[in-house]
Order: sequence, then structure tokens, then C-alpha cells
Amino acid sequence: MIPAGLSLFLALAPLAATPGTPEVFVDRTRELGIDFTHVNGMTGAFYMPEIMGPGVALFDFDNDGDLDLLLIQGGPLGPSPVPKDAPRLNHALYRNDLRKGPDGRLEAHFTDVTAASGLKLDGYAMGVAVGDYDNDGWPDIYITGLQGGHLWHNNGRNAQGDVTFTDVTAKAGVADSLWSVSAAFVDYDRDGFLDLFVGHYLKFSFASAKPCRTLAGAADWCGPVPADALPDRLFHNRGDGTFEDVTAKAGLTADYGPALGVSTADFDGDGWIDIYVANDATQNQLWHNLHNGTFRNDGLIAGCAVNADGKTHASMGVDAGDYDGDGHEDLVMDNLTGEGLTLFRNDGAGTFEDVTLASGLYRASLPYTGFGAAWLDYDNDSWLDLLTVNGAVRTIEEQAQAGDRLPLRQAKQLFHNLGNGRFADVTAQAGAVLQRPEVSRGAAFGDLDNDGDTDVVVANDNGPPVVLINQVGSRNPWLGLRLLTGKPGRDALGARVGVVRNGAPTLWRRARSDGSYASANDPRVLAGLGAKPDIAKVIVQWPSGRVEEWKGLPINAYTTLREGTGTQAGTAVP
Repeated sequence: MIPAGLSLFLALAPLAATPGTPEVFVDRTRELGIDFTHVNGMTGAFYMPEIMGPGVALFDFDNDGDLDLLLIQGGPLGPSPVPKDAPRLNHALYRNDLRKGPDGRLEAHFTDVTAASGLKLDGYAMGVAVGDYDNDGWPDIYITGLQGGHLWHNNGRNAQGDVTFTDVTAKAGVADSLWSVSAAFVDYDRDGFLDLFVGHYLKFSFASAKPCRTLAGAADWCGPVPADALPDRLFHNRGDGTFEDVTAKAGLTADYGPALGVSTADFDGDGWIDIYVANDATQNQLWHNLHNGTFRNDGLIAGCAVNADGKTHASMGVDAGDYDGDGHEDLVMDNLTGEGLTLFRNDGAGTFEDVTLASGLYRASLPYTGFGAAWLDYDNDSWLDLLTVNGAVRTIEEQAQAGDRLPLRQAKQLFHNLGNGRFADVTAQAGAVLQRPEVSRGAAFGDLDNDGDTDVVVANDNGPPVVLINQVGSRNPWLGLRLLTGKPGRDALGARVGVVRNGAPTLWRRARSDGSYASANDPRVLAGLGAKPDIAKVIVQWPSGRVEEWKGLPINAYTTLREGTGTQAGTAVP
């Protein structure tokens, strides 16, 4: 008989690969047509912005039913003007043209359509958020950056058949000159139009950049100075294509820190979407929605501003999801090397408990600095797992001594949900690509080939991205949903889905694009059904408060549900 302590140790220890089992993720970047390299502009001056990007977006910009890809570019960095003969850099927009592979199954394939799209690099860019702010049925994008963000309107398809974008930042009233990394579209007032939350990081100037050193005395990148933090901004959508800055009116100037991650969800179950902000080296904020256009920071009182020891962390990536199957949105965030992941379990009333140690995530994540992170059910067994992509922010001496110009490379990590509140580190058996050290930053999660499992695109700093194709999830049954609201129909970001199964607990998932780090995710809902695929009904709690249900939905396929076409299920969320 195995002692209880040893049994727990074995459950949480990294698992080795089993001979003959397929890798969970494989690198398909080049063969899918992706040819892009991020440029961070490093010159040897160790400016902090060069280690903070980039992000990436997965979204269906052309409305053809599959996920396209936007890779965010950095550019030259420094106080001197860019030479006229310097290479022209730009973001990269790739259209996904699904096609049949050698085995007859659909596989993604990408075509670079950047030139025809009209997208242009303006300043040193960081991340991206996606949402259809004007309800015309075409998803728009907001690109964050060192000198401020830019709102790009999706014009739809022109006479030549190309989908184009126009920079409407000034026209829409969202001009912003401060350093932003992560942003999110969210209908916080339930009026049917997506508002825009922009997280600001630090005050920065090349003239005042401070020199820092490694323990060996060599030049190094500096960490954040909390005193240099900038207030975040909230832009209210007027419904006419323009926004109003309501940051002060909404109460968001009361607290702020160096914001790096943002996740929007209804954390207390009152039917109104709240905003959680992950800050670097300062307390995180939980902005509780008070239903009247204002928010209150309940982070400390709710137990999710600091860890169980009362300490702040350098939080980067963040995501909300129901990992323990109790119907409530829990929070996970990754932090600096030596701090480990942080897992806050939601009790359902918007109060959280730090369960990091009990979950098994802490010890395994200590050696890493995490950025992109998200809940995903990679094997579709009905339990949400966790993937983090990592890369240090202070020099790793061994890599520097080997001559690496960007000695910040770390492996990624995949944690399997054991269904009992604990996780196992399964990185070793998940694929060689996860163990390959890279300077990973943003990560976008979504089903690239529409086969019913979650793939991942990882954006690497000063290098090429990596497209991770999932090889195992589609072996289990699944349910895919696209949730649309309004006419002609936009993704209902923030909608909650309850998959009621016969003989098994209800699965709760959320339509969202935000989360992770500086990136935008597949807004569709993908629910792995595991060994219990018998669905009694599907309940949707729309952001408007309406509650509807559907029966007889097909499994192993994507179905579009439109608000107002289901059967009313009880009373609306107040």
C-alpha cells in the first residue's frame, strides 16, 4: 500500500512520456505557411520595452468560419530617429484557408494578406484585443503599444474581395499616448455595445531609463518601479462608433498598478461582468461591477489582490475559468521566477481562496517566469487544464555565457487537471516543442482546424512564433458553440454556457476573447465532454441578462446560437 504522502507526491510529479502515445502538441509553424519574425529593436542598451512583447490574436476577421491569425510587430527602439533606409516592418495578418490534408481531415493553412488589409505598424506595438465594437458583424482590433494604442475598424469585404482595416483611433475617441500591453472589449453596462478597457503599464522614456546589473556585474534589464505605474482607462461605447473616456466617472482611478493582464468575467454571479487586472509587482485589482456604470476595487476584501501570505507578485498572464467544476469563475495567473503560479478558487460569491499549494502548481512553476497563460481542456476530458508559456526578464547567466544575445529562454509548461483540485505537470509527455527554450510572451488559444480541440499560437520575443497543433483532444467527444448577439450578429463576449449532461455535472464555459497575455483568443465556446457526452440541454446566460436554453444540439460539431432564438429559461439574470 502506497502511503498517502507518497501518493500525493507521485500524482503531482512531472510525468514522463509513455512510448507509443502521441505528443499532445506538435510544431506546424512553417508547414502551415507562417513566415514571420518579431523584432524587439534591442541595441545593447537594455531598454525594458524590448522584453515585454509581443502578443498575438486568433479571430475570424473574414467571417468564413475559421480562425485567422494576427502577429504583432515591435520595431526599432531607442531615442534616435529611425534611419530612412531601415527595413520596413509591419504586423502580419494571415488568412486561414482550411483544406483537406493527406488523411482527408481538414487542416489549417495560412496566406499572408497583410498588404491588402491596410494594417500598418504605427509606433512600437505590444499586444492586441479583438471585438466588434460597432455591431456590424465584422470583428475589429485594438493594438496596444509603447506610445499608445490604435483602434482598427474592420471594413468588411471590398469589391476586390479583400477584407480591409482603417485606423479610426482619433475618430472613435480612443486616442491614448501611454504604454499599454493588454486590453479587453467588454459590455460592462449591458447596453449591447462593447466598451474598451485599456491596461497601462509604466511611464517610460529613453532619457530616464536606469542602468541595471546582473549579480556578476554585467548590464541587464531592470524590473518595474511601481511608482512609475499609470492609471488604466475605460472607454464607454456610445453606440455611434465613438467612445467616451469614463475612467474617472466609473471609479477606476481609485487604484492602479503596472497592468500586464486583464480578464473580464462575472465573478460573483450577479449577471454583470467584472474586470480583473493582473499587475506587475503590486496588488492586483478586482473591479466589482456595481450595475450603475461604476466599479469598486474589491481585490483585497475578495482575497485575490495578494497571495495567501499577503505578498504581491509580478503577475503577467491571467485567465478565468471553472477548473473545479463548481460553476464559478476561478482565477489563475503566472508570475516571476521564484514566485510560482497563483491559483485563486472562487467560492461563488466573488470571494477567493489561494489554493496554489494544494493544487500542485506552485513547486513545478517556481523556476519559470510566465507570460501567456490560459485554461484549456487539451484532451477534452471535461476538466480544464492549464498551459503557460515562459521566458525570463532578467539574464540567465548560463545562456549569456554561451553567447546568447537574448538570454531569457525558458520552456513552456502544461498542467493536467486530475479532477480532484490538483494538477500534474505533463510537459515531458506533451511534446518536444513545449520543452524547447524560447523567450515566449503572448499566447492565443483556439481551434485552428475546426476539429474540436484547442490549438495554441505562441508569440516569441525577437524571434518567430510557434503554432502548436493539438493531436489528442479530438479523440474525445466535444461540443462547439459560436454565440452571437444583435444584428447582423457579433460574438457575445462574456456569455456563460451551461452544458447540462445526463448523469454528469454541468459544464460551465464562457465566451471570451481576453485573458492570457497581450493576446486575443478564439471567442467560440469549446466544451470537452469526456466519457459523458449525453447532453440534456445547453443553457446560455447572455450578457444582456437573458437566459435561454437549447436541446438536441449536435456533438463533434460547431453550432451557432443567436440571442433571442432559444427557449426562455426561467427569469433573466437581474
